[in-house]
Amino acid sequence: MSIWFATPDIADLNRQMENTACSNLGIEITAVGDDWVRGTMPADERTFQPVGLVHGGANVLLAETLGSMAANLCLDNSQEYAVGQEINANHLRGVRSGSVTGIAKIVHRGRTSQVWEIRIYNSEEKLSCISRLTMAVIPAR
Repeated sequence: MSIWFATPDIADLNRQMENTACSNLGIEITAVGDDWVRGTMPADERTFQPVGLVHGGANVLLAETLGSMAANLCLDNSQEYAVGQEINANHLRGVRSGSVTGIAKIVHRGRTSQVWEIRIYNSEEKLSCISRLTMAVIPAR
């Protein structure tokens, strides 16, 4: 059973990221399931730190993008929307090439907050980062 307020449109989700930090880093939403959102980010000069690994901040930007998109898909955005309140990340494995893929899954869906877990994998499907994102649900103005 889907947790989304309306049926997600991947093309629309990607359009929302145009001309943002997300598009500058090459982040794309690639799939949406009943309770998860998946996206990719290249491991290249746009996302590397000086020693040639995907920057931890780029991982966090991917994680917050996926979790934020997912959180807002759960809501009637004419009435309320979700904004990031807290995020953490554990960087487990360096990534030097290819791409990374993140999957955001719901942990808690409350009236005023949501918690999402985002796991990020390298091109060989090995876990490279795990993140937890808390979203505040606030009334639309």
